[in-house]
Amino acid sequence: MEPAPETAWLPDLLYDGESFRSGAALVVSQGRIVRLSRDATDLAQARRLPNRALLPGLVNAHSHSFQRVLRGRTERRGAQSRDTFWTWRESMYHAAERMSPEAVYQAARMAFVEMLRNGITTVGEFHYLHHQPSGAPYDDRNLLARAVLRAAAGTGIRIVLLPTAYARAGSGRPLEPAQQRFVTPDPEDFLADTEALRNSLPESATLGVAPHSVRALPVDYLEHIAAYARANALPLHIHAAEQPAEIEACLAEHNLRPVELLAARGLLGPRTTLIHAIHVTPEEIAHLASSGARVCACPTTERNLGDGIVDARSLVAAHVPVCLGSDSHAQIDLLEDARELELHLRLRSLERAVLAPDSSAGSLAARLFACATQAGAESLGIPAGVADFFTVSLDDPALAGADADSLLSHIVFAGGRPAIRDVFVAGKPVVEDGRHPLETEVTREFAALQRELWSSAP
Repeated sequence: MEPAPETAWLPDLLYDGESFRSGAALVVSQGRIVRLSRDATDLAQARRLPNRALLPGLVNAHSHSFQRVLRGRTERRGAQSRDTFWTWRESMYHAAERMSPEAVYQAARMAFVEMLRNGITTVGEFHYLHHQPSGAPYDDRNLLARAVLRAAAGTGIRIVLLPTAYARAGSGRPLEPAQQRFVTPDPEDFLADTEALRNSLPESATLGVAPHSVRALPVDYLEHIAAYARANALPLHIHAAEQPAEIEACLAEHNLRPVELLAARGLLGPRTTLIHAIHVTPEEIAHLASSGARVCACPTTERNLGDGIVDARSLVAAHVPVCLGSDSHAQIDLLEDARELELHLRLRSLERAVLAPDSSAGSLAARLFACATQAGAESLGIPAGVADFFTVSLDDPALAGADADSLLSHIVFAGGRPAIRDVFVAGKPVVEDGRHPLETEVTREFAALQRELWSSAP
């Protein structure tokens, strides 16, 4: 049997997870990284990436792709005296009620092309838009999920689909009209839909599950979903402690805070990722640490919605892994999310280098970059060694003056999106010299969708 063919890429600088190397090629075969090589044969056969530095692909662990349509549409104050997350939801519901399967596909394509252009090679898609506007299932109960998967396959991004269980508006609260599309009342129906997806995934797609929140599910439903995830070794993602009102509702229903409830029911573990976890106590952080659970922070969305600041300092001190997501896509820039994880803490604490490790344990930039790469991959169950990577131009003005020792700090703290030039998924180029082959078409069709959706905006 002949060995699988190999392709080698030779940038000027190659980041190996600790430092930048020069004169080293990245050798890829069958979508996997085979080795980092200075072998003369590999170097001679490698495809040159001149004046480029090559880094592992960014991992966006939390996305609602349909919410890409909200960007720029909610930046105003309505008739209410205070604009908050809860008033923002009215605009989100306006969009969710009006999105056809084709609109879901077009919004996902736009979000995914933008992610790829910005160095994101994997997305965790927290998908809760399931049914027709009336709440009735489509003939294909997974029609909207398949639209998102089709958008991912067409654009070239690696996707971990996280079908999201949603059963109620909250304890004792009636459903709002737009929420009908989210709701699958019977957990057995939800799991049957999930299993059907799991058995028909396209290439470069995998699956996890996502109980939406303790607000949106009764505990027995949540436990049922978590048992399915454990039995099938799947990632389990859940919104938790994003808003104070969510905590107050959980205390009223269960006499426990959300993270306390999850811990008490045995629902935290190494495959569990809590989305946001902003308003948590030291005791709840201890639950996360002892269980091996992790947190996905979404700083650009959290600041846009006025959610609060993730206490990354306490999480890191407790050895709770932190990954990153773009969530509602107020902007899609995972390097910005990485730097804001640190910079928000600087504003609050009035000090610098808050998350910096001990000098012997690597740099602050390396820690933040690992949040945007390795931690996200682990959260989504992506195995090590996939050949997903991106390049930055060493000629970019934002990186001017950087040397090999300072380059990662330049990229994390000052690197703009224009610096990202080439993106590869499973070893195949999907963005070359700053352009995705579908971006003109996708952008044009998305602009038409926006005109349609917002012509009758509230």
